[in-house]
Amino acid sequence: MPREDQRLEDVRLGKAQWRHWGPYLSERQWGTVREDYSSNGTAWEYFPHDHARSRAYRWGEDGIAGICDSHQHICIAPAFWNRRDPILKERLFGLTGHEGNHGEDVKECYFYLDATPTHSYLKMLYKYPQSEFPYGRLVSENGRRTKADPEFELLDTGVFDGNRYFDIFVEYAKATAGDILIRVTAYNRGNDSAPLDLLPTIWFRNTWCWRDETQRPKLWRVRDQLGYECIRVQAADDEQHWLIAEGTPKLLFTDNETNFKRLFAVENRSTYLKDAFHDYLIAENESAVNPGETGTKAAALYRFEIPAGGSSTVKLRLTDQNPAAFSQPPFGEALFSEVFDEMFRARIAEADEFYAQYASRKMTDDARQVQRQAFAGLLWSQQSYHYDVDAWLHGDPAFPACPAERKKGRNYRWKHFHAADVLSMPDKWEYPWFASWDAAFHCVALAVIDPEFAKEQLILLLREWYMHPNGQLPAYEWAFDDVNPPVHAWAAWRVYKIEKRVRGRADRAFLERVFQKLLINFTWWVNRKDPDGLNVFEGGFLGLDNVGVFDRSAPLPTGGHLEQADGTSWMGTYCLNMLAMALELSREDRVYGSVASKFFEHFIYITQAMNDLGGEGIALWDEEDGFYYDVLHPPDGSQSFLKVRSMVGLAPLFAVETLEPEMLVNLPHFRERVQWFLENVPSASRHLDMSQKSPNGHRRLLSLVNRERLLRVLSYMLDEKEFLSPYGIRSLSRFHLDHPYTLNMMGNEYQVGYEPAESRTGAFGGNSNWRGPIWFPMNFLIIESLQRFHYYYGDELRVDFPTSSGRKLTLWQIAAELSISLSSIFLRDKNGRRAVCGTIEQLQSDPYWRNLVLFFEYFHGETGAGLGASHQTGWTALVAKLLEQSGAHAS
Repeated sequence: MPREDQRLEDVRLGKAQWRHWGPYLSERQWGTVREDYSSNGTAWEYFPHDHARSRAYRWGEDGIAGICDSHQHICIAPAFWNRRDPILKERLFGLTGHEGNHGEDVKECYFYLDATPTHSYLKMLYKYPQSEFPYGRLVSENGRRTKADPEFELLDTGVFDGNRYFDIFVEYAKATAGDILIRVTAYNRGNDSAPLDLLPTIWFRNTWCWRDETQRPKLWRVRDQLGYECIRVQAADDEQHWLIAEGTPKLLFTDNETNFKRLFAVENRSTYLKDAFHDYLIAENESAVNPGETGTKAAALYRFEIPAGGSSTVKLRLTDQNPAAFSQPPFGEALFSEVFDEMFRARIAEADEFYAQYASRKMTDDARQVQRQAFAGLLWSQQSYHYDVDAWLHGDPAFPACPAERKKGRNYRWKHFHAADVLSMPDKWEYPWFASWDAAFHCVALAVIDPEFAKEQLILLLREWYMHPNGQLPAYEWAFDDVNPPVHAWAAWRVYKIEKRVRGRADRAFLERVFQKLLINFTWWVNRKDPDGLNVFEGGFLGLDNVGVFDRSAPLPTGGHLEQADGTSWMGTYCLNMLAMALELSREDRVYGSVASKFFEHFIYITQAMNDLGGEGIALWDEEDGFYYDVLHPPDGSQSFLKVRSMVGLAPLFAVETLEPEMLVNLPHFRERVQWFLENVPSASRHLDMSQKSPNGHRRLLSLVNRERLLRVLSYMLDEKEFLSPYGIRSLSRFHLDHPYTLNMMGNEYQVGYEPAESRTGAFGGNSNWRGPIWFPMNFLIIESLQRFHYYYGDELRVDFPTSSGRKLTLWQIAAELSISLSSIFLRDKNGRRAVCGTIEQLQSDPYWRNLVLFFEYFHGETGAGLGASHQTGWTALVAKLLEQSGAHAS
């Protein structure tokens, strides 16, 4: 068994806490909802970047390439200064949602290079300019640009020209679960010598000043520790650690306390403040640091002049073993010698061994590298997340009372919500908070390498301190009340099957546990999103932001209501996922057979409603066009299709499942109920396909889309003039480039056109665009759906790929082609270029950049270039899953 697999098994069995320390430090805590105590919910303005270096955070911490314990009591991250910047580089810089011409956006260059699931090895790269960081220019130029312009990025400023920057590699290797080796190596890529100050920093999250000053942790210098500098770390719960630094750096101490005088022109409560190291270096204020060498924040200051092409390395060790008690390795003279470097070599070799299991022999080295970095980004994006909504709404005793408006403000209906957990984040800078439907896709990718963590994540969001008492799942931090697509059941079922494949065990206890909680959530959907009981569902924006004619999360400007093709499709999919889980559980407990029959019948009712709304002769299917649309119901009682050909109309493909005859034989009560239902509900049999047989009898296809309509929808989806791009399926048909959909109503004109890149309007958020780009999660679901249709229809069903090409392929082959298209976004083409990098020549050809891959939020509908959040290695890490299962035909 690979050594990393053994560590994962030790974690599962409770033998070792390898996950206690990890990359759980956020990359942005400022500008978040949690830190916003304003009366009107202006999170970006209430706690801006300029405050971050001087103001203690209430709910979390941030840093660059940092780690912390799972509770985020103790944090470690490097800080940098090139002796030219006006700010000590302790955190990543970016624009707020109002400063960016396409919303919030990080303006730094950093890359997740490697990580193992137990965080036994971690590696990240930060590229730090040697000239002054262009903070002001990034703000002003992006402020000048319009929605029609591209974003102005750090690479566009020229600060990396002539290779005048440092490549700073930050690595962590665990000798044991509580003994962590730290190595920071800075390479001068330029042609001239350049100064660099490195400050590996350790600090406590401020948990004391808000409520109980007595529970105060402490850092202090320990002298005469084997010739090294040493900081003793005593947490509030008396947990002991030591941070040992190689060489003779100057140790600096202060407190993680707010500089009220700088920010608010009032007297400080503490002598030594959060921004002390900034003041010590940049303002040359030696009195800013504590001469008593104690505090709640400390750093080891290393000052280098690195020659052209040269490098400097800093070594540290955070350990739970008292170094005074040891004179032999791992301490003593060997603390930072060959033993230190050998541990890194061993952990890197173990990481290689671990990931070799998931790389097909058909994969090129480039494909292996892409897969490895995708998994690395997914693992680096885990974050210790703290948010007690009730405490947040009411404020803290040690501070002035909060404005009364807050008590009915954002998330006030979620007072039960109390998170203090490690969660998988979409992007630790742009989205440093969980989103429930993002997390579902993260877990499917995670399950390949760490199914135990994936299962824990899915269960966690269903626990009573997350799920609302009424059964709703919280959507995301900015609005828990919003509604994400109900993909939790799909993810749970996929994770269960993936673990069975990769680990050889089926965790029935997990499946049963998650199934029971999902029953509550399913009931919420039925009660809240099908108000008329017609089995046609609303739901709001459902994660697709600006895909609709109107803001689907707001009351319609026309009045009335909207019947949503995707909302109804998601519920059909939810039914089938629950049916599949119930049938699996019924193998050992026949009680679940009766639950399975409930979901079977509910699915038939939804199918009937989708195609003939409640028997009223109103369908979400437009027979003339051969496509599914939302239906608008104005107050006058009329109804009309909103004829936008978008991902909304492809969502019905997701609901597909096959009932095999042997399954019915083994579950006689379920079989009898199905037979009764088909005989006594006349329309039911019209929504089942029984055209395929096996040696054991008739097979039954459950699908929202029958064969005829499947072929008609596929003719659009696989048409290069519509949805099919060289890099996957577009979120909106290209048809709308020349034929934008226009609706004139009540004196207003509403229009939806094809926009393959960033959104050119601020509609419904504006920084996520579903009107043309390619999105990984929806493409992944399309691929799986085609595979399941092929499982039923087999090789006899072939369609043109692309449409009207005459090239007939099976649905399985088409799924494989789409997998290749999606993977090709990141893989080098025959010219050695990556579509994801677009026209940025530095990323395409520079030897210090060309092997570094970013996993964006979404991708240009024509070119495949990356768009949106640049480190969305949450759901975009699904490319690693595609590579694992297919080898990506890497050539």
